[in-house]
Amino acid sequence: MQKTYYDPADLKKFGKISEWNQELGDKFFEYYGKVFEEGALTAREKALIALAVSHTEQCPYCIDAYTKDTLQRGVTKEEMMEAIHVGAAIKSGATLVHGVQMMNKVTKLDG
Repeated sequence: MQKTYYDPADLKKFGKISEWNQELGDKFFEYYGKVFEEGALTAREKALIALAVSHTEQCPYCIDAYTKDTLQRGVTKEEMMEAIHVGAAIKSGATLVHGVQMMNKVTKLDG
């Protein structure tokens, strides 16, 4: 088995992140729990969004967690891949739109 920087077993340790600052950890997990409650979006929709964001943020722990979560919620692999492509399109578009900054700077320096 190939060793990587990210140990999949560390995902199980996420709940312990509060140990060194209980107050802030508790507030985070309270907020996190509220975000994923059913609301205007279903838990299934929120899990699919989380999966796409996990990829744009490139968090292997989140990718593992939300791949499992979306599968458990009945999301198909085709829906999962489409969501990832949506995230990729937004991420690449955000990169390209910042090219306007470069274009503005070049125009200013040339002028």
